[in-house]
Amino acid sequence: MHEAKPTTMWRQLAMQVQRFLMWSVLMTLGWAAHAQDATPAATRRQEIDKSAQATLDNLLQTNANAKALYDKSVGYAVFDATKAGVFVVSGGGGTGVVVDRATGKRTYMRMGLGGVGLGIGAQKYALIALFETKEQLDKFLAGGWDSSATAEAAAAKEGAAARATFMNGVAFFQITDKGLMAHADITGTKFWKVDDLN
Repeated sequence: MHEAKPTTMWRQLAMQVQRFLMWSVLMTLGWAAHAQDATPAATRRQEIDKSAQATLDNLLQTNANAKALYDKSVGYAVFDATKAGVFVVSGGGGTGVVVDRATGKRTYMRMGLGGVGLGIGAQKYALIALFETKEQLDKFLAGGWDSSATAEAAAAKEGAAARATFMNGVAFFQITDKGLMAHADITGTKFWKVDDLN
C-alpha cells in the first residue's frame, strides 16, 4: 500500500479549505439576500431610496466630473453591493434603484457578478451609473445591457485625467471605503428588475 505524498495531501487540504471558504461566502451572501427579501417591500424601497440619495449627493458634491455628467444625464442608477472572494473565485451582488429624471419613475433592480480574481474576504461598495440617452436607460432597464461592452465606461478621480464624457452612453463611478475608484470594474455584471419591489 502506497502512502500519499506530502504534496498531494497538502493540495487536497488546500482544496477542502477553499471549498469551505467559498461555501461560507455564498452562504453569507445568500443569508443577506434572504434577510432583505423578508423585509416589507415599502420599507425596503425607503431604505434603498435613502441610501441611493445619500450616495449620489456625496458623489456630486465631491466630484465636479460626476456633477457635469449628471447635469447632462437623462437618468441614473445607484447600487449598494458586496463583493466577496476566496482565492481565485469571486462573486457578489446588491440592490439598487434606477431613476428616470424626466418622469421621476423609480425601478428597483438587483445586480450580480462573478469572476476570477485573487484575494480573500468581502468588500462593500457603491456603484453609480449615469445614462446619457433615454435609449441607454431603457436598454439597461430591459436587461439587454452588456456590461462587457461598456467595461471602460468608468469615471476617473478628479485630477487624474478626469473627463466630463460618457462612453457608449454610460458613465460609471465606483465608491469603496477608500473613496472613489479610478475605474469602475463592471465586467461580467448583470442587472435585473426585482418583481417584489416594483
